[in-house]
Amino acid sequence: MYKIVGGDGQEYGPVTEADLRLWIAEGRLNGQSLAKGESDANFRPLSTFPEFAEALGTAAAAFGVPHEVDWSVRDYDLDIGGCISRGWNLFANNLGLLMGSLAIWFLLILIVSLVVDLATATVVNGIFSMGARMSSTFQIIQGYVIQIVMALILGPLTGGLYYIFIQRLRGRPSGVNDLFIGFQNGFPQLFLGWLVTTLARSICLLPATIVVMPRMMPLLVQWAHIQQSGGTPVQMQAKMMETLSQFGSVFSGALPIYLVCLVPWIYLLINLEFTVPLIIDKRMDFWTAMKTSWRMVHKHWLTVFGLTFLSMVIFFAGSFLCCIGLPFTFVISTGAILAGYETIFGEGPAKIRNS
Repeated sequence: MYKIVGGDGQEYGPVTEADLRLWIAEGRLNGQSLAKGESDANFRPLSTFPEFAEALGTAAAAFGVPHEVDWSVRDYDLDIGGCISRGWNLFANNLGLLMGSLAIWFLLILIVSLVVDLATATVVNGIFSMGARMSSTFQIIQGYVIQIVMALILGPLTGGLYYIFIQRLRGRPSGVNDLFIGFQNGFPQLFLGWLVTTLARSICLLPATIVVMPRMMPLLVQWAHIQQSGGTPVQMQAKMMETLSQFGSVFSGALPIYLVCLVPWIYLLINLEFTVPLIIDKRMDFWTAMKTSWRMVHKHWLTVFGLTFLSMVIFFAGSFLCCIGLPFTFVISTGAILAGYETIFGEGPAKIRNS
């Protein structure tokens, strides 16, 4: 039996050798993780334990090796109410860890987003004319470029956040420092997994964007001119209200095509929902993770959709308290979805699908 020091600096155990080997394989422990056996007086790095040398060496080279599960014959029963209950219990029992991790996640994304926007504006304003910048084609291309850059942070950072949730769902130690595990393990795969799934959904909305953008850009120019022009407050307010009315007309006119485009967008969202968790948890490459998520979700698509829909309702319910509740409902809803992930892809006994 062994004791370990978790990522949060707390002591855990006793645990078995098999447990440690499993955590090494998952990337939860590495050669620098501290542990001690029953005969040890002090903690020492796992790399000093001969019995774990092979496991540590295998884990270092194992990322991207397909997870040895025959998903074609595996099935599951997804209890939506049970998943939401597990999400609530996860929130209630790990409030400090999950809220602290979410705060750091959000702050880092906000900072990177502001930096990217500032850098983009500086480069674009220095190279392209106002006319070129205000074209709908330019705006669409710029949006895709920003998505690619942001995926460098969103992929691994969100993978780390999911990792913390999954570990705590399994009752295993985890700490805020695990938020950055995606930058250490599988960074390219998390980047590609986030990017490809995001771009796939964006392409679904592209027809509506192509229709709306040419009509929106002149109104944005008009809005900027109103703010820069002179006139009495009453005159400016009248012009702004007129422009806002035109914005509303553009959106209402494009609403039918947006609703049509939302159908494939939702379909992809649900089918590829577990791509990032599979990469960070099962150490899959992004393409295998996408195919595995698609295959397993498609077996009970409506049930997974129902879980996702109710989780989103819970999340947006946080906006009723002047958005103060959003961080709390985000943790509960994310915990519910990842409880669904545990049901579908977890380590418990698998249900075999009858052919």
